[in-house]
Amino acid sequence: MGNLSHRLIILSGPSCVGKSPLDKALKRIYPGIREKLQPLILYNSREPRPGEQDGVDYYFASREFIQNMAGDDRYVVMDVRGDLQALDLEELEKFLKKGDVFFEGNPFTGKILLTHHKLQDVNKLSVFMSPLSAEEIRYFSDPETNVFLPVLLTDIMRRKLLRRTRKQKGELSLRDLENIEKRAESTYREVREAHHFDYVIPNHDGEDSEHWDAFYYPIGEARKSLETFVALLKGEKASWAEKWTAGTLP
Repeated sequence: MGNLSHRLIILSGPSCVGKSPLDKALKRIYPGIREKLQPLILYNSREPRPGEQDGVDYYFASREFIQNMAGDDRYVVMDVRGDLQALDLEELEKFLKKGDVFFEGNPFTGKILLTHHKLQDVNKLSVFMSPLSAEEIRYFSDPETNVFLPVLLTDIMRRKLLRRTRKQKGELSLRDLENIEKRAESTYREVREAHHFDYVIPNHDGEDSEHWDAFYYPIGEARKSLETFVALLKGEKASWAEKWTAGTLP
């Protein structure tokens, strides 16, 4: 892929950390900024969630269909928590010739976008949303707290995922609970990828929080996260954003 002047904007983080409501708030509060970002739509083998649309959130396709893409250099096929996803490199290049492209999704996919050899010449801005700040991680890493960070992160995101899914579906099936557990247990591995990203936005107002949209304007850390992301898009200083190293999360 040739050297392109426009940016690939990557927003990643664990499931339910607040990526989707941040994007919705960006559309609502800063429509002039959001409309300049062309969404990057991936193929996905999982079933659509309530409210998701084919061709808008993902191109939903069968697992077999996506597996067959693996032999074509046009596509990058990824296994994400057991679901198959695929990126169309030709579509991405076409979009980048027109303007900035925006990806919002899983950290493992985000890391591939950052490191794939065919995307090495693409200008990128990468942002990771974390359910804990670097200061909180340092605090809980102290042996005196008697906290095991993988368990803590799993529990934090399990609660958020349960609240979100109950809001979406009401009664939960065994399949729902198994999916929630799979996503929650993936949190620690995903947050360990945060140091690969340019910036980290700590955010406790996950997708389950009413702080994003109950009052039209976001409040609390939802507002801080939105304003931080907007500042980063503009190339401005963002005091709430953090820079992590490989040792931030032990």
